[in-house]
Amino acid sequence: MKSLSLLILLFGITFYSAFAQRTCMTEENIKALDAQWEEAILHPDPDFLESILADKFIWVHNHYSMVDTKETTVESRKRQKARGGSNIKSRTQSDVKVAITGNTAIVTGFTDVDRPVNPAKYHFMRTYVEVNGKCLLVGNHTMAIPEEE
Repeated sequence: MKSLSLLILLFGITFYSAFAQRTCMTEENIKALDAQWEEAILHPDPDFLESILADKFIWVHNHYSMVDTKETTVESRKRQKARGGSNIKSRTQSDVKVAITGNTAIVTGFTDVDRPVNPAKYHFMRTYVEVNGKCLLVGNHTMAIPEEE
């Protein structure tokens, strides 16, 4: 009987340790989450954005031309969705890199935005933080890359 109790205890500790080590803060998970962000911007998904953006989220646009918060980002996507979507044809990421330190991930890369007027390539840097086992986007900075002349 003691052997059985010891076996159950050891199994429980092993299961708890494996479960406790689960985290959203892996390179694979962060890249997937960041791709979902791009998709939610391309095909407006305010519900997803509401769930992924930290309450104090900030998005600094090109040369500080505009700053969005969680509220303004979600509201603008609600309006786009109500109008049938955005005018963006595609958003294609490239050269995506993830740097993780503790419960924080910095994602950098490029996004080519194809739209009817003023297509552009942006360099981005986004910051994700793990809070209570969930990764949230807390900051986004995008900078247009000038076309070569």
